[in-house]
Amino acid sequence: MCRVVDLQQAVLAKNDRRAQALRTELAARDTTVVNLLSSPGSGKTALLEAELTLARSRGIPVAALTADLATENDAIRLGRSGVPVKQVLTDGLCHLEADMLRAHLDGWLPDDTRTLFVENVGNLVCPASYDLGESLRVALCSVTEGEDKPLKYPTAFGLAHLVLVTKSDLAQAVGFDEAAFRAHVQQVNPGVETVLTSVRTGEGIGILLEHALAAHGGAAGHRPVMARQAPSGGGHHHPHHHDGVTHSHS
Repeated sequence: MCRVVDLQQAVLAKNDRRAQALRTELAARDTTVVNLLSSPGSGKTALLEAELTLARSRGIPVAALTADLATENDAIRLGRSGVPVKQVLTDGLCHLEADMLRAHLDGWLPDDTRTLFVENVGNLVCPASYDLGESLRVALCSVTEGEDKPLKYPTAFGLAHLVLVTKSDLAQAVGFDEAAFRAHVQQVNPGVETVLTSVRTGEGIGILLEHALAAHGGAAGHRPVMARQAPSGGGHHHPHHHDGVTHSHS
């Protein structure tokens, strides 16, 4: 009888192959994918709206796809930026997969899109193990979530090419220990850049867009140690574990 772990490995290996195919396909049309991961309530949507608005003001052709279990609230908010936006409802699935993303791009993604921002389901467990064919993976955490978040979710933060701290305007009010947070990020992902951001004050706004454009231009970005140490086999070679949590896949 097939063990659960064997089934998970098979599912993830299949996803890696399809993610690599999607990455190749999008590269041929000069489009790169940015995969945004965070917990619910991190301020990810607000930050992304600000970055999309900035891109549009500069005439940079970008688009956004946002995934949630229910409601189209995030798509409505992102749509205020004026760029093409699509909502994906996962019907209870806690993450996006490469096949799901690929299916939603057909007939929707504008041909001139330089960067597609994917706002993954608010969850730092399952989405961390699924390559979406991205060129840039970003982990976000608000100052209200605690400095130990990177240690609790080492795969999400350990595979990130960039870490963004949101709601920095609240840091003093909630007693956020920036030095401790940065140290914990470096513990799981040595060398990764960590940037403080605030939609309210404008701190750090534009950093995500800069990194996205650099990735699109083929710049050699940060390569996480965790990705380098994982077995070869496709995609970003993500280690296939779920931070100690077992999940079923349909």
